[in-house]
Amino acid sequence: MRASTLEGIKSIRDFELEDKRLFLRLDLNVPLDDDGRISDDTRIQAALPTLNYAIEKGAKIILASHFGRPKGHDPKYSLEPVAEALHTLLGKEIILIEEPRGHATRALLSGLKPSQIILLENLRFDSGEEKNDREFAQALASFSDIYINDAFGASHRAHASIVALPELMQKRGIGFLMQKEIEMLDTVRMNPQHPFMTILGGAKVSDKIDVIEAMMDKVDVLVIGGAMAYTFLAAQKLQIGSSLVERDKIGFAAELLQRAQLRKKRILLPIDHRITRAVHDIESLKVTETAAIPDGWMGVDIGPRTVELYAAEIARAKTIFWNGPMGVFETPSFATGTFAVAKAITESEALSVVGGGDSAAAAHASGLAEKFSHISTGGGASLEYLRGDRLPGVEALRRPKQSEQVEP
Repeated sequence: MRASTLEGIKSIRDFELEDKRLFLRLDLNVPLDDDGRISDDTRIQAALPTLNYAIEKGAKIILASHFGRPKGHDPKYSLEPVAEALHTLLGKEIILIEEPRGHATRALLSGLKPSQIILLENLRFDSGEEKNDREFAQALASFSDIYINDAFGASHRAHASIVALPELMQKRGIGFLMQKEIEMLDTVRMNPQHPFMTILGGAKVSDKIDVIEAMMDKVDVLVIGGAMAYTFLAAQKLQIGSSLVERDKIGFAAELLQRAQLRKKRILLPIDHRITRAVHDIESLKVTETAAIPDGWMGVDIGPRTVELYAAEIARAKTIFWNGPMGVFETPSFATGTFAVAKAITESEALSVVGGGDSAAAAHASGLAEKFSHISTGGGASLEYLRGDRLPGVEALRRPKQSEQVEP
């Protein structure tokens, strides 16, 4: 582990797990399709190394996660589809406990068989979770011997299962996914090999300002695509048609371009685009000859010459951080640029780290996910971490145990 970030934090490997009650906080907040089936099980797959290790070591496992943003108890946000997926993947009986504060978990644990795993129902069904409620945390601690956080994607939230609970536990640490997330992001944040390239896309400049500011001193090349590129092009007084633009961020974009030039940092912007009359009008799709977009048209993807420009630069990089698609990749006709960038990254020799959220979805949709060095499971968490914020879920594992520790 890197002492700079993980100093004083134990790993799941540091504990004797056999016959111990292990509270394993995971991020099982997976998307569902219209039929209630899991449409992307990336986060479940990412949790399997820690989960399989705990099974192998003979722990009595209590799994816990949030799921969506329910307002109170709402069956639509039940973890039942996740329980079914875990049963299929692990070949274990997954016992879904409706009431985490009740006595059912404690009673079941005393006779839990090796073929059984407890899964607590959606933690956000309890109002105490998002309030970081100490009483709720004490209820969870009362049936736990060891606490392990492997939910990187939720660790930027000061919630009861992320902060209050580990503060009550004497034995606490991180799982394999948390460790990998932090170590890979630390490489990008503190020790990248050069040339170091950051590729940013997505809709809004405002979502990436803090990351841009944090990375500007470290990057050699900043590549910009997606709708946020139109704000930068507008800052250069270029015509952008009816493309999405943040008018209140044009001044920031202009100032950033000037600062980058003074610091001898290169910022690459699209030199052509795939454009359409409207975001749902696939029939009118065409490619511009220049970086300008005519009136009545909107950009939906980077163009082929931009792909060549970006790919050539990617081939020279040693470290790449990618966050944000190059266009409206959810529509197949507008996904060409995003997938071409994904292909160029995976064909390079660079260490490649992909931010979570839409970036992770794009990486998986490209069919090249396994070829990236690391795809983060935490969109908001990865961006907050890269801009230098301390994550509450990490700090709670480091600080001294609270005096009101609940003995199991």
